[in-house]
Amino acid sequence: MGSGGRARGARRRPLRWGVGALLVAGLAWVALNAVAVLRASGLDQRDQVGAVVVLGAAQYNGRPSPVLQARLDHAYELYQEGVAPRIVLTGYKQPGDQFTEAFAGYRYLTRKGVPGEDLTIVDDGTSTWESLRATERVLRREGVETVVLVSDPYHSRRLIDIADEVGMTATVSPTAASSAWQKVARETALVSAGRIVTYRRLLRAKGG
Repeated sequence: MGSGGRARGARRRPLRWGVGALLVAGLAWVALNAVAVLRASGLDQRDQVGAVVVLGAAQYNGRPSPVLQARLDHAYELYQEGVAPRIVLTGYKQPGDQFTEAFAGYRYLTRKGVPGEDLTIVDDGTSTWESLRATERVLRREGVETVVLVSDPYHSRRLIDIADEVGMTATVSPTAASSAWQKVARETALVSAGRIVTYRRLLRAKGG
C-alpha cells in the first residue's frame, strides 16, 4: 500500500471508531430502556389518590373489547378498595364508530353499580399523550392532584413518563394481562425515543 492509501486508512479509522461508539451507545440506551419497561410492568401502586384514570382500548358498538373490559374491571376493583373516589374514562372513537371508548367504559361501569357522578368522561385526543394531557387539564380544574393510571403492564413505563411530561402526579396499577414480546419491543422503542426527543415531539413526528 502506498503512502496515499495509508493516509486514507488512517483518516477513516477515527470515523469507524466514532460510528462504532455511537452504535454501542445506542444499543446500551435501548437495553437500558428495555429493562425500565420490564421493571415498570411489575409495578402495582395502590396508594390513595384523587382519581383512577383508565386508558382507552377498542370498543364494539358500545361494548368494551376484552382488553378494555379488563382495564375497567381493574379500575372498578381499585374504586371498590377505596384507592380513589372517582374514575376517569379516556379514549376516542374510530371513524364510523357510534360510541367513544370512554363512553363504552362509562356504560359498563354504571351497569356494575358505579354512580354516574363518580365517573368522568375525557374523550379528547387520539393518542396516549393527548388523552393524558386532556385528563390533566380536566382534573386540574377540579382540584384533583394525584392519579393512578390503569392500562396493560407493558404500557406502564411510557405512561409514567408521559404523565410527568404533561404535569401529572401519577402512579400505575396495571391489569394482569400478559405482555407479549412484540408489545414490549414496541414500548422499548417508543420509550427510548420519547426520553430523548420528548413524547410530544415523537407524537408530532408520527403525524399525530
